[in-house]
Amino acid sequence: MANAPAAKHTLDLLTLLARHTEPLPAGAIARELGLPRSTTYHLLAVLRDHGFVTHLEEERRYGLGVAAFELGSAYQRQAPLQRIARPLLGRLVDTTTHNAHLAVLHGRDVLYVIEERAPGRPLLVTDVGVRLPASLTASGLAMLAQLPPAQVRALFPHRDSLVQRDGHGPTSVSELRRELAAVRARGYAVEDDSVSAGLSSVAQAVLDHTGHPVAGVALTFPRAEVDDAERARLVAAVGRVAATLTARIGGVR
Repeated sequence: MANAPAAKHTLDLLTLLARHTEPLPAGAIARELGLPRSTTYHLLAVLRDHGFVTHLEEERRYGLGVAAFELGSAYQRQAPLQRIARPLLGRLVDTTTHNAHLAVLHGRDVLYVIEERAPGRPLLVTDVGVRLPASLTASGLAMLAQLPPAQVRALFPHRDSLVQRDGHGPTSVSELRRELAAVRARGYAVEDDSVSAGLSSVAQAVLDHTGHPVAGVALTFPRAEVDDAERARLVAAVGRVAATLTARIGGVR
């Protein structure tokens, strides 16, 4: 980046606009980025001409443009996270001999986007396209634990927001907060019997460049067959995949 300062400033500007929920005045953009006003106005003009920035003349503010939306949509269409994750999950299944999956947050639920099955292992309900309450699943807890507290409160404002399954799952918002604190302290999420009787899961979150959880990597296994030492080995294997995925998408841990 030292050899391409204009490119860095441009990316910093777009990232700044993406972090804010409201458009910003040029002066605020210049201050936050530590740029001269003339440089800021020049960058904004170029980005506006190419559709990445919109100038709201009446408000004297700048926001993201249609081209930025199209770029994000193209990212989703190409599904790079799934493409990168699939071979990693395949190798995870080979080395652990247990079922592995990748899930993303969808409101209060997790949506399973990859399911890699191990031969001879129990069939799971977590097939591709299935949604389950995030607070009941290891992958969901791993991602929720990485969200800002305010976002967790917005998703789960009261106990009626929570779902129990056969007596499993947090029954209050304070209990959920304690569980998420335990996940952060432990470094990974655990789920025993909450989704399927006799099955356990361990999971870790995949983070983007802002530290936001974009996915959860999990292994599911018969609880009775896995002792503490083996569970530690599975946790380490999941952690390596989550760390590799985070690095491959330019994320930070």
